[in-house]
Amino acid sequence: MKQKQQWFKYVALFFIPALVLGVSAGVFAAEVKIGALNDVTGATSDVGKDYALGIAEAIQYVNDNGGVNGKPIKLYQFDYGYRIPEALTKYKLFKRLGAVAVLGWGTGDTEALSPTITKDKMPYVSASYSAHLTNPKKTPFNLFAATDYSTNARAAITAWFDTRWKKHPDYGKRKPKFVCSYHFAHPYCSAPIKAIKDQAQILGFEIGPDQNVSLVAIDAKSQVLAMKDYGADLVWHGNTTMSVSATVRDAFSLGLKADHIVNCWGFDENLPRLAGKAAEGVMGAPRCAFFGEDVKNMDKVVEYAKKYNPGVPLEKRLTHTVGAWANVMALWEAMNRADKAGDLTGEGILKKGFETLRNYDVGLGVAPLTYTPTDHRISGTVSIYEIKNGKFHVVERVDLKSRWPEKWEKEWLGW
Repeated sequence: MKQKQQWFKYVALFFIPALVLGVSAGVFAAEVKIGALNDVTGATSDVGKDYALGIAEAIQYVNDNGGVNGKPIKLYQFDYGYRIPEALTKYKLFKRLGAVAVLGWGTGDTEALSPTITKDKMPYVSASYSAHLTNPKKTPFNLFAATDYSTNARAAITAWFDTRWKKHPDYGKRKPKFVCSYHFAHPYCSAPIKAIKDQAQILGFEIGPDQNVSLVAIDAKSQVLAMKDYGADLVWHGNTTMSVSATVRDAFSLGLKADHIVNCWGFDENLPRLAGKAAEGVMGAPRCAFFGEDVKNMDKVVEYAKKYNPGVPLEKRLTHTVGAWANVMALWEAMNRADKAGDLTGEGILKKGFETLRNYDVGLGVAPLTYTPTDHRISGTVSIYEIKNGKFHVVERVDLKSRWPEKWEKEWLGW
């Protein structure tokens, strides 16, 4: 409870409606209004709190560096507790306040809002990296500065096959056995299931029964025993860090001999802290660099974390702060381009901003950004990491686009 109270203390500043971050509005003739939805109290708050801090700090940086061509950003940032009805209500408020773009959060609410976003022509840059949002024929105004969940899942299972299974004594003698562990009811958790099972079939896996593990689970022994009875060689985890760490710990203690791969929201600096020895060898696709990693623009991320949230120790900050910065930097560049073209509207930000980006480098360990009018997947290349001695190391960079060019071009977009 004490830790939760401390987090509320540190993030409360950023959830005051109509707060102007950075430069005083009086300095400039106009403001650019942006809404932000975050989860600091709901089912994904174990990762959402860090992302929320990153959003606010990145907007401070943008305003300190001139805003949108001299116009400061006014950020309206709200905790919606991972509740879809609350997200819909807050989105309507952002519209009334005159927001030109929204920085969103979850898959359930983002996908629920997508038809409205399309109708309103509202650029919606979310922390949901669902591949369902990458086909501009269906969801033109949904964007994010990351490789999507499905691309990441395909790449991770491929890296495991390349680097682990090919060295296994049973390679060539039998099919590897694969299962998925995730909370069935949450769209975030289930978003890449179809894609990863398709990839498992492409690679020649045997696919076992999915295991339903709650997003807030602290015990997954029954599910782990089912995996063990099946004889799983590989488990894919689609939850956030708290329940993933619980599942990995139970797998270790119950003697499950399977390897583990984890989606980006469960694969962060807290995983080895919470799972200890059980996290050794776990693989994942983090979608950006880890906090403090030696990559372009990380110095700015660390500087603003120190400056605006000195009460949160740097060693407690996570890769999710970095992911937040990536989304803000992409939106900033798109708005700058649209504004220079004299069209700082939703459609202008999309057409004269995002869809003009070609291999645009935001740094932060993010793949260079390319958005086209027919494809909003930023890249087909994904870096897969594994945990060794509590640290994260790159195992393989998987280029799905080059390896399966026809499937990438003709089949995989949007799922």
